[in-house]
Amino acid sequence: MRRAVLRALLRRPSALAQIGAWSVLEAAPAFLVGHAVARALEDGFAAGRPGVGLGWLAALGGAWLVSALGARQVVLGVAAVVEPFRDDLLAEVVGGALGRGTDRGTVARAGLQVELARDALAALVTTVRGFAFTLISVTLGLLTLAPRTVLLVLPPYVVGVALFLASLRLLARRQRAFLVADERLAGTMTELAGGLRDITAWGAEDRAAGRAERAVEEQAGAARALARVTSARTAALAVGGWLPVVLLLAGTPWLLRTGSSPAVVVGALTYVTQSLGPALGGLIQGLGVSGVRLAAVLDRILLPRPAAAPPYLRTSGWALELRGVGFAYGEHAEPVVDGLDLTLREGEHLAVVGPSGSGKSTLAALMSGLLTPDAGTVTIGGAPAGRVDPAARVLIPQEAYVFRGTLRENLAYYGDASPERMEAAMRELGLEHDAPDIDPAALSPGQRQLVALVRAYLAPARLVILDEATCHLDPAAEARVEEAFARRGGTLVVVAHRLSSAARADRVLFTGDRWRIGTHDELVRTEPGYAELFGYWHPEPVS
Repeated sequence: MRRAVLRALLRRPSALAQIGAWSVLEAAPAFLVGHAVARALEDGFAAGRPGVGLGWLAALGGAWLVSALGARQVVLGVAAVVEPFRDDLLAEVVGGALGRGTDRGTVARAGLQVELARDALAALVTTVRGFAFTLISVTLGLLTLAPRTVLLVLPPYVVGVALFLASLRLLARRQRAFLVADERLAGTMTELAGGLRDITAWGAEDRAAGRAERAVEEQAGAARALARVTSARTAALAVGGWLPVVLLLAGTPWLLRTGSSPAVVVGALTYVTQSLGPALGGLIQGLGVSGVRLAAVLDRILLPRPAAAPPYLRTSGWALELRGVGFAYGEHAEPVVDGLDLTLREGEHLAVVGPSGSGKSTLAALMSGLLTPDAGTVTIGGAPAGRVDPAARVLIPQEAYVFRGTLRENLAYYGDASPERMEAAMRELGLEHDAPDIDPAALSPGQRQLVALVRAYLAPARLVILDEATCHLDPAAEARVEEAFARRGGTLVVVAHRLSSAARADRVLFTGDRWRIGTHDELVRTEPGYAELFGYWHPEPVS
C-alpha cells in the first residue's frame, strides 16, 4: 500500500511542487487570522479607531480571497496526482482479475473500489497537506503574536494528534474486516440469486436463508466493531481541539500578568478555534476515514498477480466423459448434480430433458468447463473440460448475446469466415437479415438467438452445447436449427426446450428425480417420469 501511494505521489514532482506553492497562499488566512483579530481590537475598535479595525478585517478578507485562488489550484494539482494513480490501479486490478478468471460481478466491484481508492487518496493528500500548512502557519502566528500561548496550545494539540494516530492501526483492521464481510455478503447474495431455481427445486430454501442470515450478521458485526473504534476520534478531537481553548481561558490571568493584552488572548483563541481545531478535524476525517479506507481498499484489490495460466491441453478427439460428477451451489446446499456418470461419444447427439430446476443448465455449464465440479471429473477428449481451448467448445445460453456492430462482426466472432460461408450458414439455419449493421435492441429474441446460433455454427468448435438456445424459435425453426447442427458434425448437446428435441437425438439424458440415459424409445418404456412427460405431449406439426 505504501509503495503504491508513494509511487503515485513521486510520479509527478512538478505537481507536488505546484501543490506546495499554492498551499502557502491557501494557508495565508491561518497565519493572519489571529493577528488581524488582535490588531483590529487593540489598535482599532478598542482605541476608538474603527477605520483601523475595519482595515485589519478587510486585510483578512483579502487573504481569504487569495486563499480561495490557492485552494482552486491545489485541487487541480491533486487531480494531476490522483488521476494517473486511478488509471494505473485500474489497469492493475483488471489485469489481475482477468488473469484469475474472475467473474464480472467481482470485476465490477473491484472497479468501484478503484474509484473509492482514487477519492480516498485525493482526500488524504488534501487534508494532510492542509493540516501541515495550517499547523506551521498557526505556530508562526502564535510565536509572533504571543510566544507564551504556544505553551498552552501546542502540548495538548500534539497529544490529541498522537492519540488519534495511535488508534489508526486498529481502525484500519476494523475497516478491512468490514470490507471483507461486505464482499462476502455481496458474493453470497449473488451466488444465491443465481441458484434460486435449483434451490427451490431441491427444497433448500431454509439452508439458503440461513446462509444469507449468517452473512448479514457477519457484516453487521463488523460494522458495529468499526463504529466502536471510530469513537476514539471524538476523544482525540476533544483533547487536541478543545483542551487548548480551556487552557487558554484558564491561563488568561498569567498571560495578562506577563504582558499580553486581552486582544492578544482573543487572537490566540481565534487561532485555536478557527484554524487549529478545524485542521485537526480535517486530519481526523482525512486519515481516519479516507486514509483507512484507502489502506483497506488497496489491501483488498492489490492482490499478487497470479502465475500465467497453464496452456490449453491437447485433446484426443471430442468424446465427452463425466465420472462421479457432483456439484452444489454452496458448501451447505443440496447437490444439484450428484454422482453422475456419462460418456458421450465423439459425433453423438444428446438431448437433456427434465423439469424446470432439475439442474439441466448447471450440467451444461459443467460439460463446457464453465463450472468446475465439486466431485468427480469432466473431460473432453481425455483433457479436463476447463483446460480445453475455448475455441474447441461453445455454449449458447437461453439469452443469446448479440453486440452492436456489423452482421459480419457478430458472425465472425469465433473466427474469420468467408462471405460465401456466412451466407450458406444463414440459409442453413434460416437467418434472414439484410441490413449490414445490427442493433440488438431492434432484434426480437428469436432473431438474436439465430444470430448467436449461426455464430456458433461457423465456429471451429467440435463440441456445441445449446442450453435452451432455441426457446424463442417456433417448432419448425427449432427443428431446422438442430438438424443443421447434427449435419454439421461434431458432438452436440441440446438442453431441450421442447420434447421434440429428445425425439431427434441419438440419446436422451433425463434429469428427473434420478438421472437416466438411453434412447427415446428406451426411456419411454423404462422410465415412468419420462413416459409421463411424453404422455402429455403432442408433437407440433413441422412444415
